[in-house]
Amino acid sequence: MIRKFREAFNQAFSKDRYDGFRKALADGFIEIPFRVAETPLFIPAGLQKKLVEAGDEIIELIRQPDFKELTRGAIPGEWNVPNENDHPHFLTFDFGVCRDMQGELTPKLIEMQGFPSLYGFQAHMGAEYKKAYGLSVHLSPYFGDFDEASYIELLKKVIVGDHAPHEVALMDIDAPNQKTLIDFLITQKYLGIKVLSLADIFKVGSGLYYLDENGERIQLKRIYNRLIFDELAGAAGSFEQGFDPREPADVEWVTHPNWFYRISKYTMPFLKSGFVPETHFLSQLKSIPADLQHYVLKPLFSFAGMGVIIDVTPADIKAVKDPENWILQRKVDYAPAVHSPEGGVKAEIRLMYLWPDGGEPQLCINLARLSRGKMIGVRYNKDFDWVGGTVGLMER
Repeated sequence: MIRKFREAFNQAFSKDRYDGFRKALADGFIEIPFRVAETPLFIPAGLQKKLVEAGDEIIELIRQPDFKELTRGAIPGEWNVPNENDHPHFLTFDFGVCRDMQGELTPKLIEMQGFPSLYGFQAHMGAEYKKAYGLSVHLSPYFGDFDEASYIELLKKVIVGDHAPHEVALMDIDAPNQKTLIDFLITQKYLGIKVLSLADIFKVGSGLYYLDENGERIQLKRIYNRLIFDELAGAAGSFEQGFDPREPADVEWVTHPNWFYRISKYTMPFLKSGFVPETHFLSQLKSIPADLQHYVLKPLFSFAGMGVIIDVTPADIKAVKDPENWILQRKVDYAPAVHSPEGGVKAEIRLMYLWPDGGEPQLCINLARLSRGKMIGVRYNKDFDWVGGTVGLMER
């Protein structure tokens, strides 16, 4: 989207360079099971400024004294975890890249989470794009004054805190078989922490433990939580071999599981901004909009776009048995703003914040996704190239 960088990139692009980039990205880790795009995004200064403003407006709501009261209905009763802290350690906001009435690029909020994203992989990816394609040293995936060293320093402060790295674990339900394993491994390389599955952790008294390589019992002081409870709902007996995270334990959560629900689609109806599409709780909808074709129906509790109804009809709305668990949101019209050899490509940009204990939320890095399908996401882009996960680079 920065014309000089886009034109130079497209002219110099070759499949061999792309294949070399993908090989370097996975080297020393694992084969990447998801599609990585041929190109980074080049985010122009005007769009960058609007992204920052949009993020600031959302954070203003999250920092309201009554935010927990506003979102008390967000957490499903069966997944409410005790000892919730005052704020999330991670914030991620997904924006579609659109055009306003004047034809200028502008962000529109699609999704938000108080939950971690690919905080390790995105830093690694940004460096590998620049190296593989010989991009300008003035391009950076980081916001503000961050560079790789200061970013990783803050990431360590947020995740490891004052503990020894071996007392901290990144935890997921089945870590070695997650599609995001490469992010886990890169994070482990940066921070020195353990990567554990739920079943690797056991409880003795109020403490949580794992066995190290020598069979020695190590107490965990802090868990970098990557477990999404939605995935546990269909996994009978998930806690039988490990521990039940809903039970009180002498451990610090980074971030506490309740924030996954508090900062989510549930939050969007409370946001009134030019950067946020009109959004209603279905249970509070007084009448079905006459222009229903311009709306999308979304379940509150779903992950990766599951259950979303794009071409919604009045019958779809009437068929919903639990309207308190759904939102109706005005569709976002993505602009084909990225010029590829195959034509225009749509883009989505995820702002990624770190919020240290006792500190302020800081916008650090980003994740981007390119799409030529009906929606952003793997299953809508299976037969296309110049699509997939990427990172936005900004001129410094």
